[in-house]
Amino acid sequence: MRTLAVATALAVSALTVTPAVADTTPHLPRPTGSQPVGVTSLSLKDTSRPDPWVPSVPYRELMVSVFYPATPAHGPTKPYMTPLESERNLEREGIPGLPLDVLSTVRTNAVVDAPAAGRRHSLPMVVLSPGWTQPRAVLSGLAEDLASHGYVVAVVDHTYENRATTFPDGHVTDCAACEVDDQPGFWEKLAGTRAADTSFVLDELTGPHAKWRGSALVDPARVGMAGHSAGGANTLQAMLADPRIRAGIDIDGSTHVPLPASGLSRPFLFLGSKDFYTPGTPNPYDDWETDWTHLTGWKRWLMVSGTVHSSFTDLGPLADQLGVDVGASLGGDRALAVTRAYVRAFFDLHLRCRPQPLLAAPSPAYPEVSFIR
Repeated sequence: MRTLAVATALAVSALTVTPAVADTTPHLPRPTGSQPVGVTSLSLKDTSRPDPWVPSVPYRELMVSVFYPATPAHGPTKPYMTPLESERNLEREGIPGLPLDVLSTVRTNAVVDAPAAGRRHSLPMVVLSPGWTQPRAVLSGLAEDLASHGYVVAVVDHTYENRATTFPDGHVTDCAACEVDDQPGFWEKLAGTRAADTSFVLDELTGPHAKWRGSALVDPARVGMAGHSAGGANTLQAMLADPRIRAGIDIDGSTHVPLPASGLSRPFLFLGSKDFYTPGTPNPYDDWETDWTHLTGWKRWLMVSGTVHSSFTDLGPLADQLGVDVGASLGGDRALAVTRAYVRAFFDLHLRCRPQPLLAAPSPAYPEVSFIR
């Protein structure tokens, strides 16, 4: 985590590639649920506000991937990234021997535009928000898994906050916000922007003029949110701004904008890396200590041994497959499996009211996970 501004795709020092491993085709782990997964991409335009990072653009445009339980269908699966998106995300890493377009070759599991399955207002929805400079693609493995267990999942690209977002007409935006991330008030502006993005996406997916044809399946009274890094930190701010979000998760994200003294009374989970946390000493999770006292509803603080910042995203398993050492002692597949299990348990408890022993006490099935509080 340590600092969100420097958390990057496969970031550790002295990254190397093992050629024998790098020759294999990278892929996302298969979802663990019983339902096939469909996905559609939405281009949404909020004409009520100019873009906060490029004021000359008189609207805020977003790309959103919607994953959902589908009827059995055969067809092409969703491309992970375009070659240009892959290149822009990897070029700053300088990893010897790794083709810059390699992330465009990743095999995924969700069938593009497969027919959605479910009854009217029967499916809970989760919004996922990626980290600072990260594309929505890196949360695909988590989104696919939730969808295979009966969730609609909206993964948001926050335009001009990552290296490349491609829109249907072919134009590609870059990271304009990266030019000002050292200025006073930046994190407050980022939090406000992402909260507004989230509320707009909820309007577009659950409102009277919803933009997704399967929106009638969503139960608008059962909405949750989770995010990684900046996306996790800003989940708190989105919940403060929008009461429709019933429960939230911060996955390894420093909360640069603290909770107000009035606090937050809805369920919340912190999920981070145990190897970087020592209670009672200065550490990267000091802000969690402060925010913890202002969480007045159901809450848990869990830490996972052997992980680094990227372990909680697709970048963990993909790095292993590509022979890239990110410095984690826990394998990428296992780290993503842990993340999937605890995120799903949290939303099953708070959006479906299903008891979850996994969140009540440490589990022998997941010895890597420690209950901090």
